[in-house]
Amino acid sequence: MSKICTHSGSFHADESLAVYMLQQLPKYSQYDLIRSRDPKDWEESEIVIDVSGKYDGEKYFDHHQREFFETFPGFSTKLSSAGLIYKHFGQDIIKHKLNLTDSVQDSEIIKGIWEKIYKEFIESIDANDNGISKYDESATASLEPKFVDRSLMLPSIIANLNPQWYNDPTPEDFDKQFLKSSALMGQVFENVLEYHGVSWVKSKAIVEDAIKGRFDVDKSGAIIKLEKYCQWKTHLYNTEKELGIEEAIKFVLYKDSSNSWRISTVSVNSGSFEFRLGIKEKWRGIRDEELSKMVGIEDGIFVHANGFIGGAKSFESALKIARESL
Repeated sequence: MSKICTHSGSFHADESLAVYMLQQLPKYSQYDLIRSRDPKDWEESEIVIDVSGKYDGEKYFDHHQREFFETFPGFSTKLSSAGLIYKHFGQDIIKHKLNLTDSVQDSEIIKGIWEKIYKEFIESIDANDNGISKYDESATASLEPKFVDRSLMLPSIIANLNPQWYNDPTPEDFDKQFLKSSALMGQVFENVLEYHGVSWVKSKAIVEDAIKGRFDVDKSGAIIKLEKYCQWKTHLYNTEKELGIEEAIKFVLYKDSSNSWRISTVSVNSGSFEFRLGIKEKWRGIRDEELSKMVGIEDGIFVHANGFIGGAKSFESALKIARESL
């Protein structure tokens, strides 16, 4: 049977995740996993991960060699073995796990998820393994942490799965624990894929439909109604850009967990607290009957003092708040 090889001895988060991801593809799911630093075992394996001092994008996926500077498209962080496997096999993994096809539409979805998961998860594994700080060293040199959170970091949790030296561990002990570490990294990856994959795809469709139907909600085209609440912000910006209507949407209406309706403003960009247009100034900080009387509705709930969100029990009332705020 064909083999996947990674190094023996102590293990880290990057190769634990890399091995798990590769094994999700049907081609590699039945391969034997061996852990060895013996070049003979490397030669006899089809894929060699995080060892060998070689990288060719086909068989060898190591990042420790001095001349290695490979990065993910659009990013500057040097890859670890996790990033290497994800870069070359990630789109195939996403396609397989989410049962997507080779159609143009699905290919765009796959690429979007592939980039999103790298940004939100894989890059941090790469950076940690390569000793890259998330902060500019000059900006943080004088900062003293208030507490130690190292044990909460995933790479540290994985490192702590290594057998303890005082128990005189055998190679078999390390191999046994590596399987646990790979399974744990795999569980985290599956959760990330579920969130950014399944949820992301469904959210994209909901937001696209809402934007395309915006004139059915209000003739201005500046208000959209989500048929179901979802993570809408990134999709809103992307869909506006695709349609050539950047900054057109000012308010988003959706049901909350209490079955009431929310009126949300739209931020200038995904990382900004500044919004394109706030709820009417004179209604901010007002609640319940007083708000209802001011707006001319019967079921107002609140408008936040900063004007970025409000609520009403019915869609019609929420729509009126948004319309009059235009």
